[in-house]
Amino acid sequence: MIDIYLCDDDEQICRRVREALEKKILMEEYDMRTECSAGSAEELLGSLKEKRPNIYFLDVELGEGHWDGFRLGREIRRRDPGGILVYLTGYKDLAFRTFEYHLEAFDYIVKRPERLESDISRVLEAIQERLIRQRHSPDQVYTLRVGNTLRHIPVEEILFFETASRPHHVLLHTRTGRIDFAGNLGEIERELGERFFRTHRAYLVALDRIEESDFGRGRLRVGGQECPVARSARGRLARTLRAQGRSTGRDCTA
Repeated sequence: MIDIYLCDDDEQICRRVREALEKKILMEEYDMRTECSAGSAEELLGSLKEKRPNIYFLDVELGEGHWDGFRLGREIRRRDPGGILVYLTGYKDLAFRTFEYHLEAFDYIVKRPERLESDISRVLEAIQERLIRQRHSPDQVYTLRVGNTLRHIPVEEILFFETASRPHHVLLHTRTGRIDFAGNLGEIERELGERFFRTHRAYLVALDRIEESDFGRGRLRVGGQECPVARSARGRLARTLRAQGRSTGRDCTA
């Protein structure tokens, strides 16, 4: 599920935008939810979770001195590089300001009371279309946070993810090593889409990195390492491999 964060210092506008978002999400059954509707940049930033990427609806003209919507967008980009930014503004010609802050805004919504709900509906539809395209054509890098550092790992280098022994941590295995980071395997599975398969509650495997499968023993060889296949996942995995034109016998080679 994708979280939506909203920030507008006008309480009435904030309420109307949230209501419009939740109405559209309910009608279309989007896999989204409004996680936070904040009246200030500090409130929004304080509520941000590790989960990403998120969707952000930000008021441009925040009356907070240091903060405006563009400075807030820059801080969000630092924490959530793949986040989708939508700006709410009382003016039409503010797109050029995004270049000053090196931001990519998905869209602008002008605060016209008679069109606010329809504009939000339109933008949310466009975002949903982008998300669907991304699921079918995943990004070429997977971004994760290790401490205060963002790491960008080429997807083609990833072998599999494994639940770590530390609570709420995941091990990412690549061709050259492994990375321990805070994460959730279910969220990673949803983010990366169909190129990866949940073979076991604790393993998420890159399908195109499977070298051998032994369903009798419930094992795969992935990048020279063994990964388990839960009994409940064997049939689905075998069908997936057959659909890709690959053998599912003991010595199946990619």
